[in-house]
Amino acid sequence: MTKQNEASRRLFLKQAAAISSMMVFPTILTKAMSGTYSPAVGLAGANERVNLACVGIGNQGGSDVFSLYNTGFCNVVAVCDTDMGAPQTQKVLEKFPDVPRFQDFRKMFDKMANQIDAVLVGVPDHSHFAIAMLAMSLGKAVYVEKPMGRTFNEVQLMMNAAKKYNVVTQMGNQGHSEANYFQFKAWTEAGIIKDVTAITAHMNSARRWHGWDPKITKFPAAEPIPATLDWDTWHSDVKMHDYNHDFINGQWRCWYDFGMGALGDWGAHIIDTAHQFLNLGLPYEVDPVKLEGHNAFFFPMSSTLSFKFPKRDNMPPVEIMWYDGVNNIPSVPEGFGTTELDPNIPPTSVGKVQPAKLNPGKEIYSKDLTFKGGSHGSTLSIIPAEKMKEMESKLPEVPVSPSNHYANFLKAVKGEEKTRSPFEIAGPLSQVFNLGVLAQQLNTKIVFDRETKQITNNKLANQMLVGAPPRKGWEQFYKL
Repeated sequence: MTKQNEASRRLFLKQAAAISSMMVFPTILTKAMSGTYSPAVGLAGANERVNLACVGIGNQGGSDVFSLYNTGFCNVVAVCDTDMGAPQTQKVLEKFPDVPRFQDFRKMFDKMANQIDAVLVGVPDHSHFAIAMLAMSLGKAVYVEKPMGRTFNEVQLMMNAAKKYNVVTQMGNQGHSEANYFQFKAWTEAGIIKDVTAITAHMNSARRWHGWDPKITKFPAAEPIPATLDWDTWHSDVKMHDYNHDFINGQWRCWYDFGMGALGDWGAHIIDTAHQFLNLGLPYEVDPVKLEGHNAFFFPMSSTLSFKFPKRDNMPPVEIMWYDGVNNIPSVPEGFGTTELDPNIPPTSVGKVQPAKLNPGKEIYSKDLTFKGGSHGSTLSIIPAEKMKEMESKLPEVPVSPSNHYANFLKAVKGEEKTRSPFEIAGPLSQVFNLGVLAQQLNTKIVFDRETKQITNNKLANQMLVGAPPRKGWEQFYKL
């Protein structure tokens, strides 16, 4: 054991002893900190099913459980949810009645770590970090819903841990394994998409907070905590709040303390392929051009954000303009055509997209061509339509995806494929959103040094890259 590890171990044991007896500190976290954990068996082989633990089994997490299980490549060996037994968890519990159940992921790992190959993290944004970090430190593959983490620093630490522990990782932007991914890759490699200078990205459907009062001066009033809910563990490392129903079951996405708003929710489904294949990396400037209904608690009613990326090798600078809000619809280029619903784009969490509005998607402007595309797996088209028809013979053949996003992850755990949205790819994309949310929250332009990864024009914003200190008892997840 190195001196650094021994010092960390002593520090952890000292802090653990000082914590209230009501605070859970399972043996497995101590072992992870000290480096003494060793799995009893290796990860699943090519002819074996992956033993999967599912943390977060309601709402989107529940959907992920079934999507992973239905590939036929995994066994569900444990389920965990802080609101275990609540209505949104029932479908999973009925499907897997004999699988061990937990409300605290730390207790799950403490009891079952040697029986787990991979972990689904399908919980609110603010809780991704601790679960993923503990899982990776124990050598487990992780599938983490998007965006990866709530703060820039959390995402950086998750990327570092994935590399340190050499584990399979996948962020849950499912379209990254569908037609748009393979088309964008093929068109970029063939030189169809080149010399891009501007991208307009938009998500203009109603959001959960759009009916709220932006003149809010405090969090909503305390309500009785549901009997099924472990409210303390639900918070993870974030400071405690009084319970209110508008904090759970998707409502967490509304609040800066817990979620990432429309940008974090849909950006990973709209900007992902452009970010990867245009090698955008991190922006040098983020400017909140318009924030309607800005307040200190929840996201604006509408936002227009400018992200500026520098020249990369032989590629010109790019500006991404992000629009959200039902009345904040960007203009579209001449020859755009119709805006019918795209069957590849799933309904939003608060209802279907309105056909009369501009659907979630993007317009990509290059030196010679203009492209339009939707969200998730929706493919691009060249506009106007006459130009697309003219170029048909020059367009490369686009490969068919060999696996959906869930199968891709499990096959990667089995050593058969490589994940398409590993943390090394998804991390910088998520950090773009982290910076965008900081600009929204503070209502200020951010100037960012891509080399030092520091905000140079605003001391508070720079401090918020790391975020508030974790609450007592959760510090050690930042040292794994």
